[in-house]
Amino acid sequence: MFSYTIFIMLLPLLSFIVLGLAGMKMQHKVAGLIGTCSLGIVTILSYLCAFQYFGMDRVDGVYQTFVPYNFTWLPLGKLHFDLGILLDPISVMMLIVISTVSLMVHIYSFGYMHGEKGFQRYYAFLSLFTMSMLGLVLATNIFQMYMFWELVGVSSYLLIGFYYPLKPAIAASKKAFIVTRFADMFFLIGILMFGFFTDTFSFNFAGHGSQVIMGEGTTPFIVGDISRAVATSGLILPTALTLMFIGGAGKSAMFPLHIWLPDAMEGPTPVSALIHAATMVVAGVFQIARMFPLWIAFAPHALSIVVWVGVFTAFYAAAVACAQSDIKRVLAFSTISQIAFMMVALGVSMPGHETLMDDHTQLGYMAGMFHLFTHAMFKACLFLGAGCIIHAVHSNEMALMGGLRKYMPVTHITFLISCLAIAGIPFFSGFSSKDEIITACFAYSPVVGWIMTGIAAMTAFYMFRLYYGIFWGTENKEAHEHHTPHEAPASMTVPLIVLCVITMGVGIYTTLGGFLGWGGSFGSFVSASGKDYTIHFDTQIALTSTVIAILSICLATYIYKGESQPIADRLYKTFPKLHRAAYKRFYQDEIWQYVTHRIIFRCVSTPIAWFDRHVVDGTFNFMAWGANEAGESIRGWQSGDVRQYAVWFLTGTVALTLILLCI
Repeated sequence: MFSYTIFIMLLPLLSFIVLGLAGMKMQHKVAGLIGTCSLGIVTILSYLCAFQYFGMDRVDGVYQTFVPYNFTWLPLGKLHFDLGILLDPISVMMLIVISTVSLMVHIYSFGYMHGEKGFQRYYAFLSLFTMSMLGLVLATNIFQMYMFWELVGVSSYLLIGFYYPLKPAIAASKKAFIVTRFADMFFLIGILMFGFFTDTFSFNFAGHGSQVIMGEGTTPFIVGDISRAVATSGLILPTALTLMFIGGAGKSAMFPLHIWLPDAMEGPTPVSALIHAATMVVAGVFQIARMFPLWIAFAPHALSIVVWVGVFTAFYAAAVACAQSDIKRVLAFSTISQIAFMMVALGVSMPGHETLMDDHTQLGYMAGMFHLFTHAMFKACLFLGAGCIIHAVHSNEMALMGGLRKYMPVTHITFLISCLAIAGIPFFSGFSSKDEIITACFAYSPVVGWIMTGIAAMTAFYMFRLYYGIFWGTENKEAHEHHTPHEAPASMTVPLIVLCVITMGVGIYTTLGGFLGWGGSFGSFVSASGKDYTIHFDTQIALTSTVIAILSICLATYIYKGESQPIADRLYKTFPKLHRAAYKRFYQDEIWQYVTHRIIFRCVSTPIAWFDRHVVDGTFNFMAWGANEAGESIRGWQSGDVRQYAVWFLTGTVALTLILLCI
């Protein structure tokens, strides 16, 4: 039934190969059309798959899991590496997210990247990036996920460093690659530990409570022996899962492995939208969600690590975003904070005492995955809107903007709607998902609930600080003397409108459904048990969070809307050190530079390098020198003189005879 899903993987791969090998011989428009049309077909197939999957009858109220393809790639005794396609609610939902945002980015890039050198190469890298993320979410086992996980890292390296003649782009791409590789090392160790003690790399043996339907001719899953891991040590599986979480924290830019993401802005703005909205940064969240049955069954208390890492990251990123002047960096730290919201939602989904799959568990899991969906749409709209603004004023700095609403009406309206969504205002999609996360946090701990409510208020504040700095305030006429701002072409504004309509439609549907008691199938994302969990708002929490968000917007309006900003100037003069620290990201880059250069390189790498050169290399060099000297010493024994050989032969014979006689 789902045999066509193989083309969801193959079409972007084919597009990458064609554009990578023959793209430079094509015209820009042809190369762009090949990449965009392939993604258009992938999007159609993804929506077809979603309609068929969610429209099917469920068994005992649980969605079935389909595996149309699964083949053994490398057999290694009990373990074997498989390649295949797994369809369950979260993977099908991710198909919609990835294909929709990627298609919008492909269309948008026609206008944004027009005339750029390397246009064909850009579309080839986009295809590779999309294929890598699709392979990651459709993986049937952890090792396949890891393979595509690394391909996502390579793709991000190529796209962030797209402007390779520029040193900042090279530095940013290397920084992203090194930091994520460091985190991925822990992911790999966790995978190997998990496979060694359970004899499987499969997700399926943990069970989702759903029936697994294998495609004809596919390799069946081998169910591992979880008892051996538990009997060996109760710490084995929690340790393996925690190590995998470190890999996810690196990919999703959780503190302190977040340092690569703000610098990733050096890539083209559409790439930023793709990385921040639908692909790379949500990979860590998806990894936790995919492994979630293992977490709640064998390491529920280890989820507290996920909670507090997420809480601190959300607060830290929101605080930094309040002081940034580069509009893309504001959005970058906003992404870090929102991804942390998703992590917290999954972390607070600890099971209760009665059952592993109680309502508490289902609420947090559903809220996290729902926020992943809604955030992808309005954050992609925000980044693409930022691209339109940069395209109009040729700068990322808010100081060179202001008053752009009269020049860019479409960008202004779509940006405003996306800001309202991320702020959590009712009838916008962010309200529905963020309110469910806060409700789950209060169910976990009132302390965590209030902290996340405060961070949500900070989100509304810094987003409307950004909004007013761009579209209101004083217009910088000096910056616009030689270039009057203008609305972006249709190829750039149409994706904004599409993403904005999705944001509005989902928000109205789920908000009304939540308050009126009918969540509808769209708002009924799969829970941890595999059953539907319909959105139902906690009225008190919803009203509280809404009032706080509105007050935050009012505060940002009071401070930043006017042509002059005396309150902001007074705050800066009162707390200059705090503002500078937040602007400098609380000196995290400097701390990492100190740790790597002064501690790791000087105290660890230098002694190891000395030991390698003088001890390891010295030992082998001595052995080579000794063998050479020994050879030179006995070189004369092989002179080719028969008389000399006869003398040695007779001497040896006499010596042996005397020895035998003495014995």
